[in-house]
Amino acid sequence: MKRTLKYIKSALGPCMLSFLSACGSGSSTPLNPPSIQTSLLAYGIPVSFYVGVTQLNQGVTFNATMCGALSPAQSPSPLYQAYSCTPTGTGTLTFTAKDANGNVLLTKNFTIPDPQVTMVSSLGTVVLDLNPNAAPNTVQNFLKYVNGGFYKNMIFHRVIPGFVVQSGGFTTGMNPVTSSLAPIALETPNGLSNTMGTLAMARTSDPNSATSQFYVNLVDNSSSLDYKDSSNPGYAVFGTVSSGMDVINQIATVPTATVGSYANVPVNDVTITSMTRTQ
Repeated sequence: MKRTLKYIKSALGPCMLSFLSACGSGSSTPLNPPSIQTSLLAYGIPVSFYVGVTQLNQGVTFNATMCGALSPAQSPSPLYQAYSCTPTGTGTLTFTAKDANGNVLLTKNFTIPDPQVTMVSSLGTVVLDLNPNAAPNTVQNFLKYVNGGFYKNMIFHRVIPGFVVQSGGFTTGMNPVTSSLAPIALETPNGLSNTMGTLAMARTSDPNSATSQFYVNLVDNSSSLDYKDSSNPGYAVFGTVSSGMDVINQIATVPTATVGSYANVPVNDVTITSMTRTQ
């Protein structure tokens, strides 16, 4: 940081962004590119980029992949210009500066990690990694429920060994909870499959009816739950269990019974005590 600030003061000063020649006279040595720093990068959360320049040549513009439109933002220092956007995907984000003719002056890569949710249950903790690149609307929907605290005190209301465990719709006593968001469109096929340990959305016979209920595959259910054709559109996978599959498998062993019109209901509640976004 000290080296960067020293460079800005001594080399940039009142000079403008340039990668071809030094500012002022008496030197033809190209300037080093300015530093580019960023706040914490996370999917779906506004991020700021700080470019180590005090002013720019006319026509110089910045853009960032997977980040929508960059907007000028307030900088914490007069030695930096700040820009902000909201990442719309995960993986490598490339920040680029171009001149008025479209020539690339500078690029720098940053990494946006997959969003992660930690689910604490009465039988243990499970970490879920979400895939917004494959299922953006489904991930956004799920995160809205998570961030709103919707899943607290939900039970796993459907447990079928050798198939799935399901939650997101009922509290103790099989009391249904009304979903707070509108149903979402089915995102299949999306390149993800209902294999063991994957996270997917439950729905009714209407393909576009998923709201808050989700399930975890206990085995490879791709042959029965994946997209086949428009008449058999399958169920949308949008993440995986990255830690705590042993907890999921433990849930799968609890005794179940029929409660009213609902089959495969655990005799003793397995409750979600909290669901929090942790990445």
